[in-house]
Amino acid sequence: MENPKKRIYNPESRENVSARRIISGNPTGLIELTKVKYQWAINLWDMMLANTWFPKEVDMTQDAKDYKLLSNHEKRMYDLVLSQLIFMDSIQTNNIQDNMNPYITAPEINVLLARQAFEEALHSSSYAVMVESISENTDEIYDMWRQDPVLARKNEYIAQIYTDLDKNPTDENKLLAMFANQALEGIYFYAGFSAMYTLARSGKMLGSAQMIRFIQRDEVTHLLVFQNMINSMRKERPELFTKALEEKVYEMFRAAVELESTWGKHITNGQILGLNDQIIEQYIQYLADDRLKRVGFAPIFNVAHPMKWVDGFSSLNEHKSNFFEATVTNYSKGSLSMDDF
Repeated sequence: MENPKKRIYNPESRENVSARRIISGNPTGLIELTKVKYQWAINLWDMMLANTWFPKEVDMTQDAKDYKLLSNHEKRMYDLVLSQLIFMDSIQTNNIQDNMNPYITAPEINVLLARQAFEEALHSSSYAVMVESISENTDEIYDMWRQDPVLARKNEYIAQIYTDLDKNPTDENKLLAMFANQALEGIYFYAGFSAMYTLARSGKMLGSAQMIRFIQRDEVTHLLVFQNMINSMRKERPELFTKALEEKVYEMFRAAVELESTWGKHITNGQILGLNDQIIEQYIQYLADDRLKRVGFAPIFNVAHPMKWVDGFSSLNEHKSNFFEATVTNYSKGSLSMDDF
């Protein structure tokens, strides 16, 4: 085993700010943020704090009525999406705090991951509000991750990647785990998000879409955390970015596209107006290429964005911003209306 988890109390360390490392450093255990090495982490910290929200602020009253009027295909999609999102944020809550943060040795990034774990738990609370507000069978939704074979296959693959880090925490596997988190935050959620937005685009389940917008805003900052970690690692530890690692990353992203595209086709089942198999697959391919390019990798699929309306839909208010620029912006919690489309 190459590098164990960091010590949480390490008074023997004399590591100064310039000597900090994202992984395999020698931190004292003190959260010292008056001097930082990774300024992007503080920018993201401020953004996350400004984005604070709470699930019960979203009114789900109309959704409870809308849900009863959905077609059987729409109800099936809604329930499957909720079940998938519940699993993803559940595993991320534990993965971030138990599996990733113990290996990160820069305190300004440690606080980011602590905040991320809180937000993942907040999302689980959000889904509970949604389920309790609209579901005709709460237990069924919470058990779908066991019962639905497509969802089970997807979840098993994601969980296995995190298990690999725990079993063998080499520096390469720590870096691969960053890519795995980038794929999770930037690809695996998006078929579900777009499904919810498609319902709202036709005037249905607007409260649910509002909740997803808040959740997606958080997920984009989480994506930025790992994007910046990877780009900083490229400068700090260039020897880790080998051809072998590149091949593993491409394999990971191809698998993510295959799994998420299959999932998107499964939840829509060719029965949801505005979403077909080709659009879903191309959208996921586009996202994968975008995520790869932002960490210095060549795109795989080279396809156009087939669902540009989603980008405007997921914006929370009039303060337009490029989420992929790590700048601090205050976001109000504006309401969702059809005027946003």
